[in-house]
Amino acid sequence: MDWTRYGEEGIRIVFGSTINTDVHEKVRQYYFFLRSLHLKEIIDIIPSFTTCIICFDSRLTSFSALVSLLKEKERDLSQMEIPAPATHTIPVMYGGQYGPDMEFVCSYAGLSADEVVEIHSGIVYTVFAVGFMPGFPYMGTLDKRLFVPRLETPRLKVNEGSVGVAQFQTGIYSFESPGGWRIIGKTDVKLFDHTAPPYSLLKIGDHVRFVPA
Repeated sequence: MDWTRYGEEGIRIVFGSTINTDVHEKVRQYYFFLRSLHLKEIIDIIPSFTTCIICFDSRLTSFSALVSLLKEKERDLSQMEIPAPATHTIPVMYGGQYGPDMEFVCSYAGLSADEVVEIHSGIVYTVFAVGFMPGFPYMGTLDKRLFVPRLETPRLKVNEGSVGVAQFQTGIYSFESPGGWRIIGKTDVKLFDHTAPPYSLLKIGDHVRFVPA
């Protein structure tokens, strides 16, 4: 673990340099460990692919004091039980009006539309991170046969529920927004609801399987 200052009121902890399940589990375990401490000094905890960022209240602590405190408490980390990841089944309408980039993906990958759907829906994905916008899941690892580049020029409007692929990841647009992922389908599942805690349907570590609708 590499501890560095992140702005005036932040700590960045790096668990590795590669996006894989081993590093992901370390990030996930430490994220739930930090939450379990219920420290008033910590304002927010932001887990990502290989890092965890801690935002703290500088009126209550300092970078060095908080780092020392957390390292002291790490002796309890190995004994902590973290919640099991939830599993979600998400129906997707693939291609046609729902997947404007399906033709490009097929051409780039040398596959038929049916093969793209079969490959994309044949994997149980892990939610490595949630970000970009509230509820947007970054999921992997995408089958290398579906590796495609992002759009050279992002779209100004991507519909809510759009399912996209980019490089070795797949994701779902939780709101209408600009975006540069290749869109191959759409789901009606709502990913974020600000009126219903915990707000985001998908959480770090959850598993997702897509089902053709």
